[in-house]
Amino acid sequence: MGRSRRRGGEVNYWPGFVDALSTMLLVMIFLLSVFMLAQFFLSREVSGKDTALTKLNRQIEELTQLLALERAGKTDAQSTLAALTATLDAAEADKRRLQGLIDSGGAGLTSANARASEAGKQLDAEKLVSQRAIAQVDILNQQIAALRRQLAALEEALSASESRDRESQARIADLGSRLNVALAQKVQELARYRSDFFGRLRQILGARPGIRVVGDRFVFESEVLFDTGQAGVNAAGKTELDKLAAAVIELEREIPPEIPWVLRIDGHTDKRPLQGSGQFKTNWELSASRAISVVQYLITRGISPQRLVAAGFGEFQPLDNGDSEDALRRNRRIELKLTER
Repeated sequence: MGRSRRRGGEVNYWPGFVDALSTMLLVMIFLLSVFMLAQFFLSREVSGKDTALTKLNRQIEELTQLLALERAGKTDAQSTLAALTATLDAAEADKRRLQGLIDSGGAGLTSANARASEAGKQLDAEKLVSQRAIAQVDILNQQIAALRRQLAALEEALSASESRDRESQARIADLGSRLNVALAQKVQELARYRSDFFGRLRQILGARPGIRVVGDRFVFESEVLFDTGQAGVNAAGKTELDKLAAAVIELEREIPPEIPWVLRIDGHTDKRPLQGSGQFKTNWELSASRAISVVQYLITRGISPQRLVAAGFGEFQPLDNGDSEDALRRNRRIELKLTER
């Protein structure tokens, strides 16, 4: 901007400022897109983890219910065992009492023997029931141990899942950081090529009136390339565009193919409305047609169409807001900008 020509004692910084804001906006949009993409993949992975966690929680609830039922069964078995133990104790007491009767030789020995035999049978039956209860308790203990092992395995699986989630988040953060670094490097590299390109254009085109640098743009006044009210490039303009095409072709060979650069051709007019009887009805049409004409001519000179963009701005991006003829002439222009695709 320090080398921009001064017109009427004032320097217009606005186009360079607008382009800087545009570049910042593009970078922010790209970073936001990367963030949204990373967030999308993270959401998908977290959703899968949530589904697995829900399934594991449901299994834990089922195992907990089964454990509660088995504990209740164990309690019942223990109650039965206590009752059987009490019965066994009573039978032992009866046996001792009967044995006392036998030793004393009292009457009713035969009856006592019968009762003793009956008590012995009852005692054997109660012992068998007690053994079955003890076996059932052992089985319940084994089932409880198995349930505890399953719960431990589930807790280990949950811990591993959480660890994988943390690793995924760390990888996503690292990816975003590397993308930011790569983007900054590409922007810096493109800025270097833009500086070299404009330096060559200054040498090739020279310091002639009607051609100047404004911010990060190379500007041709419309009178250099076109006749009044026309969109076709005139003979003098073709000579200037030939020089420009040579510089662009050389640049195209030097910039690495992985850098997505384009040369944007912007058409601008002054704010005076066009006559209704002319070829173009509005300044929009005239500015866009002139930009397209420049692009088409550069293509004929060997520049790849994939590296060219045409845009028409009409009278809505003036360099000078004045009404003088000099201000209107400055606003009628073709701007070249080396930028990202």
